[in-house]
Amino acid sequence: MNLSLSNPPQSLNATLQPLQQSVTVQFNYAVHFTSGLFRLQNPLLADVLQGQKSDHPAAAIVMIDSGLLPSDPYLLEQIVAYTDRYPDQICLKAKPLVVVGGEAAKNDPEFVEQIQQLISEVGLCRHSYVVAIGGGAVLDLVGYAAATAHRGVRLVRVPTTVLAQDDSGVGVKNSVNAFGKKNFLGTFTPPYAVINDSDFLMALSQRDWIAGIVEAVKVALIRDAHFFRFIEVNARALVNRDLSVMQQVIYRSCQHHLQHIGGYGDPFEMGSSRPLDFGHWAAHRLEYLTHYRLRHGEAVAIGIALDSTYAHFAGLLPTTDWTRILNTLLSLGFDLYVPELGAFSDEPEHSQSIFRGLTEFREHLGGELTLMLLTNIGFGVEVHQVEVSVYQQAIAYLKALSEKPVSQ
Repeated sequence: MNLSLSNPPQSLNATLQPLQQSVTVQFNYAVHFTSGLFRLQNPLLADVLQGQKSDHPAAAIVMIDSGLLPSDPYLLEQIVAYTDRYPDQICLKAKPLVVVGGEAAKNDPEFVEQIQQLISEVGLCRHSYVVAIGGGAVLDLVGYAAATAHRGVRLVRVPTTVLAQDDSGVGVKNSVNAFGKKNFLGTFTPPYAVINDSDFLMALSQRDWIAGIVEAVKVALIRDAHFFRFIEVNARALVNRDLSVMQQVIYRSCQHHLQHIGGYGDPFEMGSSRPLDFGHWAAHRLEYLTHYRLRHGEAVAIGIALDSTYAHFAGLLPTTDWTRILNTLLSLGFDLYVPELGAFSDEPEHSQSIFRGLTEFREHLGGELTLMLLTNIGFGVEVHQVEVSVYQQAIAYLKALSEKPVSQ
């Protein structure tokens, strides 16, 4: 067959059929568990960075959450000493860069540019490494910067909070906040590896220790009734900072999150189904309304209480299960109501109403509202419509519950 450009067809649409493309990409990454990651005798990080068995040491830069330094002021020196101990496996291209911790890390685009500029200045390539050490917000920030430099530099996450170790740090999402919306800019880019170091957890404040447990509660509620029972029974031990119990909670939560990401069939959220965002539509809105006074985990606890109460009032969730959920959250030390939840709840379209979160959630999902609600502990159902009036009743209940005197 000869093709001639001198006599093109009268109508390309009529003669040329669409070309179909199908792309399959497989990602593999490990989540490691250790203690004392930067002890000189612990080769794990060096072995992870040399996983591709190169003839030369792996080029890397390290980003550190500023919140770690008050409790571990020698961390930077430890990291440099560690890389000096393994020169055949790691080439540190610049001294570790300290980045602001907490949600503020995701609110200023200059932080993204600062990291990207360092990647450029030291000459990292796509097969080099960015090691991010910190809480979930810092991992999100650094992950977003790494994913957009060279269209993707390898990222090794070292989560240092319960919340990051049992949920966000093991996933495939990176993001920053923009235009008053949480996680508005981001990528789906799996990490090269994740390393959970339990030593970091012991330096957490009680508030951050507790806040991270809620993501394990979340995944237990939608996936695993036995796991929820374990958390329920061990709530006091968790509040009392029993590390061995916390390690079990984190490990099981990681298993469920990884199974969902790898086995649910939609790791990059091309559809509108996001069961792991149970309780999150209200949580994201509350973080914004409180100007991030609430930790993410604290906001999710309120979101879970709200959605569980709605499900009960709507006839989906039995009283016994609903009561167990609220009591477990209270036993873990969570508040289930803040004034911002109730403010303007009778005016759903008000700019400061919690219900604006439903609209933002719908946009984030691709246009169709999809919420996970519980029918029993361990079992959920996706709904695409909700009754605002029932949510208003749920808010009123949580407010009244918060005003009850604590029994002695």
